[in-house]
Amino acid sequence: MQQAERRPRRSLTQQVITELRSRIESGSLPEGTKLPTEVALIEEFGVSRTVIREAIAGLRADGLVLPRHGVGVFVTKPKPTANLSGIFNVDTERLSSIIEALELRAAVEIEAAGLAAERRSPAQMAKILEALQNMAGAVAAGDSAEQADFDFHAAIADATNNANFGEFLTFLGRRTIPRSRLQEAGMAATAPGYMQKIHAEHQAIADAIANRSALDAREAMRLHLKGSQERYERLIRSRSD
Repeated sequence: MQQAERRPRRSLTQQVITELRSRIESGSLPEGTKLPTEVALIEEFGVSRTVIREAIAGLRADGLVLPRHGVGVFVTKPKPTANLSGIFNVDTERLSSIIEALELRAAVEIEAAGLAAERRSPAQMAKILEALQNMAGAVAAGDSAEQADFDFHAAIADATNNANFGEFLTFLGRRTIPRSRLQEAGMAATAPGYMQKIHAEHQAIADAIANRSALDAREAMRLHLKGSQERYERLIRSRSD
C-alpha cells in the first residue's frame, strides 16, 4: 500500500476509474449494483480515501454511478453514445476538433449562465461557489482542477432549473473539459499563470450569477469559452513548432 501511494495521485485515481469503468461496461457490475464501501475499495486498490472519492466523482461525472445519501453508490445504466461517438475525442493533430467541442459548449453554456443568474436559488449559488473554492484549492495545491471545473459548470447548469442543461453535461461528462484530453495526449497546459487565468474567468462568471445579472453572466461565459479556444489553439500550435 505504501508503495502504491508514492505514485502521483492523479495516476492512482485514473487507475481506479479505469478498472471500475471496465467492470461496469463489461457487465460484471450491472446496473443497480451497489459499489463496495469506501473501506473495501481502499483495501482492494491499496490507495487513500481521497483517491477513491476522486475516482467515484469521476465515474459520477461520466454518468456511470449515482450516490444515494446514506445508502451507498450504485451503478447506473451507461448512457448511449452512438450519436456522439466522435465528440470530444480530441485529435491533437486537428485543431478544429477542439474548437468544435468548445463551440458546442458555448451554444449551451452561455445561455445556461444567463438563466442561472435569473433563476438560481441561494442553495444553488452556494454550490457554484463551493466548486469555485474547490478549484482554487486544487490550483493552489498543484493538483488537477478538472473535477472542480466540471462541478462548477454542472452547478451552473443545475441553477438554470431546467433539467435538460444538467442532463446534457452529465451525458458528456468530463469530456466537456478539453484540457483533460490535451493532458492525456501529453499537452499539459503549464504556461505560467494559466490556471490562475482560468480561475479568474470562473470567478467573473460566478460574480455575475451572484449579482443576478444575466447579461454579464452570458458575457463572462462567452469570454471564458472564447479564451479557451484561443488558449488551446496556441498550445497545439506551439507543440507543432
